[in-house]
Amino acid sequence: MGDKIETLLKESRTYHPTAKTKAAAYIQDYEAEYKKSIADPEGFWSGMAKQLEWFTPWHTVLEWNYPWAKWFVGATCNITYNCLDRHVRTWRKNKVALIWVGENDQERVFTYGELARQVNRCANALKQLGLRKGDRVTIYLPKIPEQVVAMLACARIGVVHSVVYSGFSAPALASRVNDAEARLVITADVGYDRGKTIPLKPVVDEALSHCPSVEHVVVVRRQSPGWELAAPKEIDWTDWLHSQPAACEAEQLDAETPLYILYTSGTTGKPKGVVHVHGGYMVGTYATTKYVFDLKDDDVYFCVADPGWVTGHSYIVYGPLLNGATILTAEGKPDYPNPGRWWHLIERYGVSIFYTTPTAIRLLMRYGEDWPKKFDLSTLRILGSVGEPINPEAWEWFHRVTGGDKPIMDTWWQTETGAILITPLPTVPLKPGSATRPFLGIEADVVDREGNSLPPNAGGFAVIKKPWPSMMRTIYKDPERYKVYWNTIPNCYTAGDVCHKDADGYMWFMGRADDVIKVAGNRLGTAEVESALVSHPAVAEAAVIGKPHKTVGESIKAFIILKQGQTESPELIQSIKDQVKAELGKIAVPSEIDIVPSLPKTRSGKIMRRVLKAKELGQDPGDISTIEE
Repeated sequence: MGDKIETLLKESRTYHPTAKTKAAAYIQDYEAEYKKSIADPEGFWSGMAKQLEWFTPWHTVLEWNYPWAKWFVGATCNITYNCLDRHVRTWRKNKVALIWVGENDQERVFTYGELARQVNRCANALKQLGLRKGDRVTIYLPKIPEQVVAMLACARIGVVHSVVYSGFSAPALASRVNDAEARLVITADVGYDRGKTIPLKPVVDEALSHCPSVEHVVVVRRQSPGWELAAPKEIDWTDWLHSQPAACEAEQLDAETPLYILYTSGTTGKPKGVVHVHGGYMVGTYATTKYVFDLKDDDVYFCVADPGWVTGHSYIVYGPLLNGATILTAEGKPDYPNPGRWWHLIERYGVSIFYTTPTAIRLLMRYGEDWPKKFDLSTLRILGSVGEPINPEAWEWFHRVTGGDKPIMDTWWQTETGAILITPLPTVPLKPGSATRPFLGIEADVVDREGNSLPPNAGGFAVIKKPWPSMMRTIYKDPERYKVYWNTIPNCYTAGDVCHKDADGYMWFMGRADDVIKVAGNRLGTAEVESALVSHPAVAEAAVIGKPHKTVGESIKAFIILKQGQTESPELIQSIKDQVKAELGKIAVPSEIDIVPSLPKTRSGKIMRRVLKAKELGQDPGDISTIEE
């Protein structure tokens, strides 16, 4: 049987774009444009880069010394110049850049002009503390506008930002601060979650008792009376910015200047600091935001991620601002104070592009279709999904409750890739559960361990065969760890995901390679089994693991969350098993099913199957700093 991974999921539904969607789209003929972009990828990316502004042009589009890439060599640029200055010189100066809604429904609105002024003040304040190009700043903030301002201010003067999600514990924060050797930490006194006040400052205090590199802490105060600060090390954000001038030239930086470090959890060992740079990352996030979401000047774009994750970096902050978009961002959970929270925001702000996660969609499915029906969702035009494979049932539900005619851009990419790599475009026919085809200029394939292309419907490893502009440049302080991505399978970037292509070349992601379950000589991807479980009308969410088994190698154990109103019974368990058998066949039926109230997830919504497996087998779960409490 070797490394072959079985493909059991049979999905035959296809949805074609409406005439209205087609008429609006930038790219009418994906096939023709894709062929052109692959015939001359450097020409394609150069064309994308020319839509942006550079201080000096490049003399070489790509310098590729496997596995190290440099893009737009010789050029100078600054990502914030393209996010702000480029727009402020035009009518967009008074266009709304950012609408923020707090958990308590507080609203703050920034035009491009106002956002630029705030960013400049913050950049000047950073300079006043002696921060210079190449220094690192850790941003540990809840989802508030200051998070975006701080990121852009760092980038403006060539300081490298490291955003750490504000749900992390003190040890997790300390390890990231120390690895980056940050000179400054920007935080807030508190965050808010489901009506609770979450103190952040004590977490920072505890972390920084182990962080000798930190010279100052800037605190955004959200509570009154304000938190006591210990001067001169601790500074109030408002005081810090108050006297600063609202003008600050964007530093002219080499295209390969580091923009940020973002830590992503390793299965074992310490988190990896993924490094992205100004030039290539700017081009990748700009192009994908524009063409995947068909972004126009009158759109209101709502991405539900947190800037603490790469989706927030690329598709709340940089990609949309590069395109001059109006961004809606909201603090809080999708079902608090009720499951209508996001639907209400879509109605209230006339959202036209909505980018969310399969986990959030399945959470909202648990509450049924009555909630979305209460709201006018007619302004929606394009939907998006990110984070892990979206099972066909969740895809169908999302499509149906939002009107049944909006295309869903099911996007596949990673922290390491910087931008979307596999995705439909609005004019591409859709198959529920498939991320469809590579983005323009991206050469993707499904291969075996030796790097040989596999025939249709044979499961293997998802790889990217050529470098692309937004790819990470290294793992911070650990170049050997970076090389692993390019050396696992010869001459390919290996993503660590298993996948198959169908006869039309559509890609179907089947889960992480680490999570493949081997049953009686058959290798099964977790995503397919989970999708079959969730297709049962009583099941809201599911995760599966493989357990050692004397005769068949591994048996399948499923952990299931039931929909509201459903109760556990032997009959229900049998009915769920029958559903999997009908969908995938006897081989994929779980031998054990546990009904659970919740599943361990990263704070970006991915199910942590290795944590379930470790707990089940009494093993060490490894790095769990990214787990949601």
